[in-house]
Amino acid sequence: MMVSLRTQRSLSLVMPAYNEEAVIELAVREADEALSTLGIAYEIIVVDDGSRDATAAIVTDLEFPNVFLVRHETNRGYGAALRTGFESARADWVAFTDADGQFHLEDLALLFEKTDTDSIVVGYRIDRQDPWQRRFYSWGYNKLIRLMLKTGVRDCDCALKLFRRDVLMDILPTTRGFFVNAEMICRARALGVSIGQAGVRHRQRRKGESKVSLMDIPRTLRQLIPFWWSQRVTPQPVYQVTHAVYNLGYPALRAPLHQPKSEPQKRAA
Repeated sequence: MMVSLRTQRSLSLVMPAYNEEAVIELAVREADEALSTLGIAYEIIVVDDGSRDATAAIVTDLEFPNVFLVRHETNRGYGAALRTGFESARADWVAFTDADGQFHLEDLALLFEKTDTDSIVVGYRIDRQDPWQRRFYSWGYNKLIRLMLKTGVRDCDCALKLFRRDVLMDILPTTRGFFVNAEMICRARALGVSIGQAGVRHRQRRKGESKVSLMDIPRTLRQLIPFWWSQRVTPQPVYQVTHAVYNLGYPALRAPLHQPKSEPQKRAA
């Protein structure tokens, strides 16, 4: 059943992927089907972050008219992949999710419900299905950054977020790694951007392996401390980020945003 949205909008969904050949086809197919139920024009941008497997080839072979592949020749990191996808987006709203298929993307409708008042909407995972160790580390990290950076959100690293595009262009991340979420939310707070939250469903990764490891904890902390110092201890005047749109997606050659149909057709698996 098509979800009714208050106003007509368009959506770019950015999906960073690194060595996700086991799950990328399923993730893209599910994303396309879910976005078709929102009743808005949309595109899906898969950013292959230097994968050494068949991730990029699988996306290319799907030949969906509204799915676009952007490639990094080498692995640059999660934050860098997100930035590339953000700069390739053309819709007036931009969302991102991971390529592991752990979210029900129909829940983007819940995030859109907040956009009458909020320019950014951050999901938080209901009944999170990750192993207990990862949930524990995430709980501690969220406590820490709420205290140090005043992010004010309950699940900073939830990989289902929605941004008004013009606001997103002012907070494009400079962090290449997993600190990217905290960086963007903190910068948005400093600019006075209204941030809403919505609960979203979560499920276990069905195929492939998580790219988050214990080694990411000290890497993230090494980024957190100097960022906290620059933002909270010796803050400088807030400047909007000057961004350059890379010609990675060749937007002039891309098809128009996929338009909604009155009765979206399901694609064959």
